[in-house]
Amino acid sequence: HVQLVESGGGLVQPGGSLRLSCAASGFIFSNWGMAWYRQAPGKERKLVSSIMSDGTTTYVADVKGRFTISRDNAKTTVYLQLNSLKTEDTAVYYCAARCYKYREVGCYDWGQGTQVTVS
Repeated sequence: HVQLVESGGGLVQPGGSLRLSCAASGFIFSNWGMAWYRQAPGKERKLVSSIMSDGTTTYVADVKGRFTISRDNAKTTVYLQLNSLKTEDTAVYYCAARCYKYREVGCYDWGQGTQVTVS
């Protein structure tokens, strides 16, 4: 079965950086897209970034130029580099696996979430 182990969240000051990691197992990693979502308190979960099997990436406008998604197929791990963090980035960040894109990104599997707090 699919397992996603997230790490790298924490407390950081505005302008700081974090790198989130998601170690994946239980599926053929290189065949699927991966994504990061976030959910701020009292708000709906929203896609932040995705990376497909061919390396194609997407970013929500709010994070473009500040966040970078990447993947290491040998390590079956996806990363999200968060730079120039703002208080508005505070949220629980969720790794998502077995993602695909038709008109929009969808994913089949979800991690437990990791808290990012910017203050």
